[in-house]
Amino acid sequence: MFRLTPTQALLACATALLAAAPAAAQTVSGVYIGGGAGVNWWPRQSSGGVALRSSDPGWVVLGSIGYGFGNGIRLEAEGSWRGANLSAVTLNGTQVGSSGRLNNYGAMVNALFDFDMSSFGLRPDVFMPYVGAGIGAGWLGISGARLNTATSSFRIDDTDIRFAYQGIAGAAFGLGGLVPGLAITAEYRFFGTLEQSIAVQRVAGPPVAGVPGTLKLDNANHSVLLGLRYSFGAAPPPPAPAEAPPAAPAPARTYLVFFDWDRADLTTRAREIIAEAAQNSARVQSTRIEVAGHADRSGTPQYNQRLSQRRADAVAAELVRQGVSRAAISITAFGETRPLVPTADGVREPQNRRVEIVLR
Repeated sequence: MFRLTPTQALLACATALLAAAPAAAQTVSGVYIGGGAGVNWWPRQSSGGVALRSSDPGWVVLGSIGYGFGNGIRLEAEGSWRGANLSAVTLNGTQVGSSGRLNNYGAMVNALFDFDMSSFGLRPDVFMPYVGAGIGAGWLGISGARLNTATSSFRIDDTDIRFAYQGIAGAAFGLGGLVPGLAITAEYRFFGTLEQSIAVQRVAGPPVAGVPGTLKLDNANHSVLLGLRYSFGAAPPPPAPAEAPPAAPAPARTYLVFFDWDRADLTTRAREIIAEAAQNSARVQSTRIEVAGHADRSGTPQYNQRLSQRRADAVAAELVRQGVSRAAISITAFGETRPLVPTADGVREPQNRRVEIVLR
């Protein structure tokens, strides 16, 4: 059987962490608790001519409390129990007993390292493999075991405590942000102790050759577990990015073209303003160009309505001459109903004799 001294176990733990240290990790940070349960295999153990075997898997239960440093390294304290029934006790290959109970208790300190798989497209809060090692104390208890030969009867009821060590390989599966900090764990563990001494008591009959007074057992266990782990320091997932508000429409651009009294022909300055509006309509990609004609209140409303229409038509025609599509232009005439400068009826106001060009 393979055995580790305490020094070798410590070196194995340090080696595992050093091997993992170069990897990048973004993992558990702060205090966490965990627990798990599963099945445990206790391979055949022998001492001299006596062998103990548990053919059926037993059970394992453990709980832990730990602290994650946020860089992949975690330290934790763990308590565990492993139990199984003895299926056979043999002496020199012959079965001489079948009853008995095995109980393994462990108090361990573990060091673990989490691997960040984000470079493979796997989020740390969804999938995180890890490895670890631990040292501590292990209690092996055997109770109710009987060994009966033709002449004598023996009983095995004893407990021994020894230095314990274990190796851990597992993975944590987050719940996709449903419960921040909560993860399902799946693990394999090897748990062993230094050679343990279990007393064999003679109940009746003379001593029997090959039946020692003490069994020297290599206490090795293989466990597969499922569990839960909750990290108190886990941050909630970041909120989904807010949708950008719809872009505000570009502000309308307005150009004013003024006219002489009772005139609808374009001045040189008016043509310059219209040309500027035409150029800017292409630059800002306006979808609609509104042309609105106005008049002052120096004539009758009917006359001023017709005059404002002629002014609007003159500006629209110049826009088309400057390259603006006629289909993009809407023409409206307001007469004297919308003065820029309110006046009394009959007043000649230059600012009211105008056409407004609005680019939208």
